[in-house]
Amino acid sequence: MRDRTDEVREHGFTDHVLVCTNGRDSEYADCAEADGPAVYDAVTSWLRDRGVFWSRVQVAETSCLGLCSAEGAAVAIHPRNRWYSDVRPGDVPSLLADEFGPDASNLGVRPDR
Repeated sequence: MRDRTDEVREHGFTDHVLVCTNGRDSEYADCAEADGPAVYDAVTSWLRDRGVFWSRVQVAETSCLGLCSAEGAAVAIHPRNRWYSDVRPGDVPSLLADEFGPDASNLGVRPDR
């Protein structure tokens, strides 16, 4: 096992966006069926358009985050400890602008939250 915390910090990574794209064969809602993959694509596009995708903000598809809904995907933003459910692709621009600023200049943990 290697602790790479210092390396990640040295490269300037400040935030991590987790997007559930989990699917399952069940009667219950899952993020794959609730546009999870499209939400993931919208997140990466928004960050890429602002030049911070994989330079300051890491994005990962995840399995279940425990916020299942047929109304949209689950998204978590860390280290801010922010959790969202029912996220649709069209919600991504306002969600990320609220979290990171319209031009993604407000990265890193904000002390007022």
